[in-house]
Order: sequence, then C-alpha cells, then structure tokens
Amino acid sequence: MEKFINNAPFALVLVFLVIGFVLLIKGADFFVEGSSSVAKRLHVPSIIIGLTIVAMGTSLPETAVSVSASIAGNNELAVSNVVGSNIFNLMVVIGVCAVLATVDVAKETIKRDIPLSLICAGLLMLLGIIGLGDKAGMTLGHLDGLILIVSFAGYIFYMVKIALKASKEGRKVEIEGGSDEDIKLLSVPLSILFIVGGAAAIAVGGDITVDAASRIASDLGMSQTLIGLTIVSIGTSLPELVTSVAAARKGNAGIAIGNIVGSNIFNILFVIGITALICNVPFESKFLIDTVIAIFSGALLWLGTYKHKELRKPCGIVMLICYAAYFVYLCVL
Repeated sequence: MEKFINNAPFALVLVFLVIGFVLLIKGADFFVEGSSSVAKRLHVPSIIIGLTIVAMGTSLPETAVSVSASIAGNNELAVSNVVGSNIFNLMVVIGVCAVLATVDVAKETIKRDIPLSLICAGLLMLLGIIGLGDKAGMTLGHLDGLILIVSFAGYIFYMVKIALKASKEGRKVEIEGGSDEDIKLLSVPLSILFIVGGAAAIAVGGDITVDAASRIASDLGMSQTLIGLTIVSIGTSLPELVTSVAAARKGNAGIAIGNIVGSNIFNILFVIGITALICNVPFESKFLIDTVIAIFSGALLWLGTYKHKELRKPCGIVMLICYAAYFVYLCVL
C-alpha cells in the first residue's frame, strides 16, 4: 500500500487519507460494539465495560496511527499524533461546546480527572527528557513504555474501584457506555465478525493514514510533526467533536467533557505506552513545546471550571483563540 500511495496522484492521496480516517473511526466503533456484546454475555458489569472497552475505543484510532507510524519509522508522527489530538480535544472540542452553551462540569472531573490529565502530560515530558534506559536521553524507550502502561493499569483499576463503590452506595455514575441500555447484545457470530472486522479495519486504516500523511508531508514540504499535530490529530478527533457538539446542543455536554479528559489520559498512558513498548520513540526537543502547550490547555480548562463548576462562553472563546494562535505558530515554524 505504501508503494501505491507514494506513486499515486496527490488528489488520490487525499482520498486515501479520508478513507484511512473512516476505517479507523468505524473500525473502532465496530470493535467496541462487538467486544462490549461479548463482555455483556460473560456478565461483566456494565460500568466496567464502559470504563474499559468503551473508553479505550475512543483512543483506538490514535493507537493504530501511532503504532503504525512507529513501526514504519515515522517516529515524529507517532508522538505528535497523540499530543496534537489532546490539544485539539481540550482547546477546540471543549471550546466549541462552551461557546454553544454553558457546560456544567462534574465535581470529579474538576478535582480528579483534569489534575490527573495534567500529571500524565507532565509524566510524558519527564520521561521524554530523562529517557530511562537510553544513554542518549530524549527517547521514550521500552522502560518508559512499561511505566506508562503500568500507570494506565493503575488508573483503570482506580476508576473501576471508585465507580463500583459509588454504584453500591446508590450514587449515580455517569459513564459513556456504562449502562445496560447502552450496550447492544449481538449474536455470537456477529460479535466475532464485529471484533475481527473492526480490528482489521483499524489496522488497515492506520497503515493507510500513516502512508498518506507521510506522502502529503513530503509533497508539501511539511514535517511529519506538523502533519501529526494538525491533519492527523484533527482527523482522529473528529468523532469527539461531532458527538460533543451534539451533546452541547442538547444540554448534556458535561459528561462529554469528562469523557474527553479521560480520553486524553488514555492517549498518553495507553497509546504512547504501547508504542514505546513496541520500539524506541525519539522524543525530540520540539515535542517539549507541544507538550507544554498540552499542559497549558489542561490548566486553562481547570482554571475556567474550578470556581463556578461550569465552563462558560468567554472561556470557550479564549480556548479557540489560543488554538488558532497555536495553529499559526505551527504553520509559521
């Protein structure tokens, strides 16, 4: 596929990029639906399904792109895709929601999830600078990947534990895909078809997206980092934008913000963790600035919600302006 895309007309390459995004997004949907159905048949509690399978599903496109890029040697794309997706989620997706309507933000999101996402971004920057297990430093090696994956496992365990405790105490637990009504019970053959077909679509979509993005970067004289921080990250985050905007219009954007913050945590701990376990990923000095921007985005969200427990239109406008300035910075440099 790489050879074909490299020799194809530029217009056709753009078509392949869109096809790659569609395969990634729809493949993740099918994989999650099939896996959730199997878990439900095995009598796994709905809350656990929502916190694991459904939550991980939102990060599958980023996982496929980063792993494919890393294997192909496009290390810049492997990291920039995740960092760019996190920045877009915080600045644009949440910013648009706040502009459309004032968003009530759960106390747990403000006091627990947003600070935790900041810690994860800080951990990524620290590991990238120190480069554990790598004499040259500035490399995310296997040990770094292991630290991120262990942290991810601890995060999942903690979230499941507090969700089950809240459920037993009769408190309402709002988790996407975390209720019986959200999980469709499919036949066993159809569940297997969804899982296998979804996984195949994700794998193929990841390869096509990486190959197409690399070709576009080459033809336009752009770096892999710029493509990852903009085109690829925006493409993999479009589902979050569409669903969050729809929720904001209905006045239900609060849970969407919690899901986005959780998705950002997954992206750092799980996606980059898996990628670094597979092969060493150079953490170039320019990634430090982008990681700092990601931390700034999270801090801005926290400051905008801490006092009033809601995100208001002025803060949303500031977020969109900040992203526009960041985008101009990327294009200029």
